[in-house]
Amino acid sequence: MPEPEFAVQSLLNTPGIEIRDVCCRGTCRHQTDEECATATQLVFPYRGVYVRHLGREQAVAEANQVLFFNAAEGYRVSHPVSGGDSSLTVTLSEPLLRELAPRVQVRDGAALAFRQQRLRIDPRAQVLVALLRHSLRHNIAEPLEAECLALTLVRRALGPRTTHAAGASAGHQRLVDRIKLVLMSDPTRRWTLAGIAAEVRGSPVYLTQVFQQVEGIPLYRYQLRLRLARALDLLARYDDLTALSLDLGFSSHSHFSAAFREAYGCSPSEFRQSALRR
Repeated sequence: MPEPEFAVQSLLNTPGIEIRDVCCRGTCRHQTDEECATATQLVFPYRGVYVRHLGREQAVAEANQVLFFNAAEGYRVSHPVSGGDSSLTVTLSEPLLRELAPRVQVRDGAALAFRQQRLRIDPRAQVLVALLRHSLRHNIAEPLEAECLALTLVRRALGPRTTHAAGASAGHQRLVDRIKLVLMSDPTRRWTLAGIAAEVRGSPVYLTQVFQQVEGIPLYRYQLRLRLARALDLLARYDDLTALSLDLGFSSHSHFSAAFREAYGCSPSEFRQSALRR
């Protein structure tokens, strides 16, 4: 039998919160048939990349984003970059989600639905995603602790001080999406502006200006966060942190550790201890 396209693992299922780990092989490069979620979900990609198509709009899904899948809203997915993807999917009961979601982010109407496809999350939200996933997969977190972590993650992912909503023309957004796909096509490569510009066929100066305008942070910092998010995913598989740092494209273990601590407030070994060995 062929290997299934999706692998779904239920990590938590309580009356108010459901958390699933969803892995997709990403074999379909073109847009899939239309799908829809049965309940409004917050989806946190942590490995790989895909593109979600909603009408004429699209959103590149990668580890710097949270995506909103509204109940009964049709969408399609494509995988322009090979390798598949994995996401942590968080579904809250509607009363909980209504209490946490800022009114400016949701549409008017009887059913709760988000206005935007995605928001950029900050590094502390990324580390909460990893902590929640690792601790549940390794049976470390009790349900009450996991529920509290999930609510903290959602609150941070929706917070106006800890997220960024892109505001740009359709043309600028498309350019930024192309840059993201270039970065994700080889996430450990030490990209240069010239290399990225050659791939997207644009001026290095122009693309850095547009990227900063759309995403609110410099291009180099965005790529660094992608690498560090990959580290959060892989820490459980590596005993040798020097090997991990080199595999992720960092120049040294010290460079990796310093960047990790600056982003997440702890060293890689401290995070591994808290997430996997309590």
